Amino acid sequence: MLEKASNFPKVTVILRGYTYDQCRCVVRQLIGSKLNAVEVAMNTPGAAETIAKLVQEFGSEVHIGAGTVTTAERARTASAAGAEFMLSPINFTEEIFEIAREAGAITVPAAFTPTEVMKMFDMGADIVKIFPAACATPRFFSDIQAPLDRMPLMAVGGVNGNNVQEYFDAGAEFAGIGSGIFDKEDIRALNESALAEQIKAFENRVRW
Repeated sequence: MLEKASNFPKVTVILRGYTYDQCRCVVRQLIGSKLNAVEVAMNTPGAAETIAKLVQEFGSEVHIGAGTVTTAERARTASAAGAEFMLSPINFTEEIFEIAREAGAITVPAAFTPTEVMKMFDMGADIVKIFPAACATPRFFSDIQAPLDRMPLMAVGGVNGNNVQEYFDAGAEFAGIGSGIFDKEDIRALNESALAEQIKAFENRVRW
């Protein structure tokens, strides 16, 4: 658990509902930046094909994974596409864990209570995603780790460039951020220069 988590990027960019070309445009801008992980949500049309193409072209430079892995079927599809990691807004089942383990993928199921967090780690999670983090608040991360010790937790849901450091300061090791980094219209318009500026602006808000 800790070994995989220690090598995982601090921030993961969440892409949901975008075409392959739009995703590719974002990933191109991430090369060489501190934002070097992307998850493509599995409820995006053509998600598996997008993941596979991104892995083939950028897999050596950017970590490419699958988000919204809520079923074993989605886990198998993500595995076949070459996803390096799998995230979900809910708990993983044993079957999903097994599929991910066989694929060598890092597992990031979600939880919202201390009991759910420990259950996911006990079942083999590498990182546990607290979702929605904005409802839990940054304090949740420090409060839960006081009695349960340090754990690799990821803040997702309502996290953006203005508040992400609060989560890190409270004990979150990772964050997943979608619209909190980029202007959606710039992604849709393939506006590379604007996306590059937004990456730099975000990087400057975080103590890496």
